[in-house]
Amino acid sequence: MGNKKFSVKFCVLLPLVMLITIFLLAVPTTFFGIEGLTVLQQRTIALFVFAALMWIFEIIPSWTTSVMVIVLALLMLSNKGLGFLMVDASGAKLEGIMNYTKIMSAFADPVVMLFLGGFALAIMAQKYGLDVTLARLLLKPFGTNPKMVLLGFLTVIAVFSMFMSNTATAAMMLAILTPVLSSLPADGKGRIGLALSIPIAANVGGIGTPIGTPPNAIAKGNLENLLGINIGFGDWAMVMIPLAMVVLLIMWFVLIKMFPFSQKNIKIEIDGEFEKSPKAYIVYITFALTILLWVTDKLTGVNANVVALIPFAVFSVCGIFTKEDLRLIDWDVLWLVAGGFALGIGLDKTGLAEHLVNAIPFNTWSPLVVIVGSGLLCIVMSTFMSNSATAALLIPILAAVGSGMEAELLPFGGAKTLLIGLALSASFAMALPISTPPNALAYAKGFIQQKDMAIVGIIAGVVGMLLGYVVLVFVGKAGLL
Repeated sequence: MGNKKFSVKFCVLLPLVMLITIFLLAVPTTFFGIEGLTVLQQRTIALFVFAALMWIFEIIPSWTTSVMVIVLALLMLSNKGLGFLMVDASGAKLEGIMNYTKIMSAFADPVVMLFLGGFALAIMAQKYGLDVTLARLLLKPFGTNPKMVLLGFLTVIAVFSMFMSNTATAAMMLAILTPVLSSLPADGKGRIGLALSIPIAANVGGIGTPIGTPPNAIAKGNLENLLGINIGFGDWAMVMIPLAMVVLLIMWFVLIKMFPFSQKNIKIEIDGEFEKSPKAYIVYITFALTILLWVTDKLTGVNANVVALIPFAVFSVCGIFTKEDLRLIDWDVLWLVAGGFALGIGLDKTGLAEHLVNAIPFNTWSPLVVIVGSGLLCIVMSTFMSNSATAALLIPILAAVGSGMEAELLPFGGAKTLLIGLALSASFAMALPISTPPNALAYAKGFIQQKDMAIVGIIAGVVGMLLGYVVLVFVGKAGLL
């Protein structure tokens, strides 16, 4: 079956995408109906459509599409691209050619470095058993009452997802919880709720920090690069962690009501103690100091993106982070995020973003329609495709929209509400097993039926999106974010 899908994608969908892309490159600029559209802007449109179709159909891995986006942008839009593409029919140099360093900077974007530091911390936490040991200690206060155990898992998983990959967190907690789930009555509903707590908490917890999930990073990067709005790590966490906890508390009540426990006690046994070697202590201290510096970035003046490189440097110099550990970094995520940034740079530097905003009368639309409409589109797309790819597609476009109608958006918190709302919507899409890796991992264990995941996922998505926009509007108007 997998080979058949592979064959269909490569033999049918890939040629189709290539034909559409070539068609968009070959037609006259007047075809798009945008007055004053340049050749470079036309190429950017074709590149955007290419990326969108490749990400939506998942013809190749998402990160590979991002690599292609960056390479094609360098060849077609930069001053170091193919020579014959840099001149018009008369031999004159095309107007608006980008410096190639602007495109290449996407991979070295400060937000990408922020993610890189987060990955280093997560890898070291796993290497020295800090994650499992913390899980044991944090779950212990919740006791053995099934309802409290459920609350404990929701809380602990969410906290881990704020600093670790959602997928890695879900995988780790599933390993801990699977023996417990297997011991619960097969005809009881309680274990369904307990199993569902893992993907729900992993997805919701990811909104808590800028490094919690790629859509956060994409939103933060576009706010900084395209709109000049810098949101500190601590500012983000101060707003988003309480939001995540409120959503999880609501979902706790939902899970209890939908999937009541029949047993009176659940015992969680997790093996593990803090390692007491010198290297382990360095990891513990560095981990704590990094988080402290992130949270207090406004007080110290050290940007969160800079702080992220400190653990990398400390671990490397002390011989804790080895070349083998380097291979464990989720490079695919970094490439995916970088591809999204490259699209944003292309839209901005070629002037296409400004053209689109001027061509489409967004300023005549209700800002509420733009905010809610884009959020709904994002959550629908993220339900069926990668939330990171969805964010990479939508956020650069909406960043341009936000820039063009900043005055209209101010009563609703400004462009920050628009872009961060998209990041939240992407994270709250969790109705299907294919929606997120944590969903897929939990569903694969066989304790959850698809209809249960769909009902709970839709509730979580609606609750999260509504509360998210209310909070964003309030804090935006109050100047708290």
